[in-house]
Amino acid sequence: MNTGHHLRVGIFVFDGAEELDVVGPFDVLSSWAAHSPLHPEVVTFSVDGAGVRCAKGLSLVPDTSAEEVGPLHVLVYPGGAGTRPLAADSAHLEWLRGVRATTPLVASVCTGALVLAAAGLLAGRPATTHWAAFDELAAIDPSVLADTEARFVDDGDVVTSAGVSAGIDMALHLVARLDSIEAARGVRRGIQYDPAPPV
Repeated sequence: MNTGHHLRVGIFVFDGAEELDVVGPFDVLSSWAAHSPLHPEVVTFSVDGAGVRCAKGLSLVPDTSAEEVGPLHVLVYPGGAGTRPLAADSAHLEWLRGVRATTPLVASVCTGALVLAAAGLLAGRPATTHWAAFDELAAIDPSVLADTEARFVDDGDVVTSAGVSAGIDMALHLVARLDSIEAARGVRRGIQYDPAPPV
């Protein structure tokens, strides 16, 4: 645990990020932050601090920029169509490797795993992504041990989750891991997350 400052969670946002990939974990982690004696801080940030337009058109104004966000305990990296240009952006991948070096826990949602893989962060490790993106993941790094069944895969300092709504499951798991199962259950009750799809 980082000492001397609050437990800080940074959610990276970018043009083309899938809305629920961002907002699902944000809601879970912010709900936790509001009630936890650990007083975690949850911040959103974009590359330059400017607003982003998500995959389905929702505009989002982040708290800060990548340069200003400061040290994090957890980085949440969403998925969405916007991950493809980022996975091919060598400067961004270099930045991500730098963040990884100082951040104890990196967590991706959906196709965010493609960017982690492109940065070399999933080499030889178990991971998951959106069900339709496993071929892309293998093309980026064939050494990734793809788990096509799990909602999320916790490999210690890297946690990956499957498509969109799976990010909520992963975020609840992070709360249980960083705080307690009781805290995570409290958040789950608070947001009334009890999946029983009507279809």
